[in-house]
Amino acid sequence: MKRDHSPVLPGDGATDYARYMSTDVLLELQRRPEQMIHRDELLFQVVHQSTELWLKLAGAELAEAGARVDADEPAAAEPLLARATLAIRLVTDQLAMFRFLSPADFQAMQPALGNGSGAESPGWRRVQAESRQLGRAFTDHLARRGIDLSTLRQADPTDPAHRLAEAMVEWDERVAFWRVRHYQAAIRVGGHGVAGTEGSPATMLARLIDHRFFPELWQARVASAAPAGDISHPERP
Repeated sequence: MKRDHSPVLPGDGATDYARYMSTDVLLELQRRPEQMIHRDELLFQVVHQSTELWLKLAGAELAEAGARVDADEPAAAEPLLARATLAIRLVTDQLAMFRFLSPADFQAMQPALGNGSGAESPGWRRVQAESRQLGRAFTDHLARRGIDLSTLRQADPTDPAHRLAEAMVEWDERVAFWRVRHYQAAIRVGGHGVAGTEGSPATMLARLIDHRFFPELWQARVASAAPAGDISHPERP
């Protein structure tokens, strides 16, 4: 018997897939060929628009992870943070598409971009805010349990707080990898000026590479690895 594939969901689109995924709208969000001043605008927009979608997911997962930590449920927060971390990995991997964008191509399309900057990304701004909130929630959670960061590293590795701290470090590291790749891509296509020039976007990107959302967790790792009798302290960022 032939299966009926007629759409049953409300909305526009010839199929339920199109209606649920809003593909008719989604695929019209890129500039049409007659609007483009360079054909690689499609590549540029697809990379950045998909980045915004992954950042939207990462921000939502971070927000829920923070809420779980606020509720003293660090075990429930860990897989949520892992999902956000994977989203950032996917964002990073797709930067490889810019290997096919030459400096000349980028310069040709740049007028179409106006004064736009990745720093204006709404997804990135939310990720920053939710990461800071997660850090505050984790600090408060440890305080309620009477746990000090100096002892957390020596805690049972199966302890949910310990596991979440490791996941937070992994998140920080993955974001740092993204920043490095972003910086390298910006230099490769030559769209951000010379690194080292005061006020240039490339210089600002370079300065962000060493930023960490959870510096206290990194400091605790260094301190816990210090030899006995070593009273030195890691420098604060």
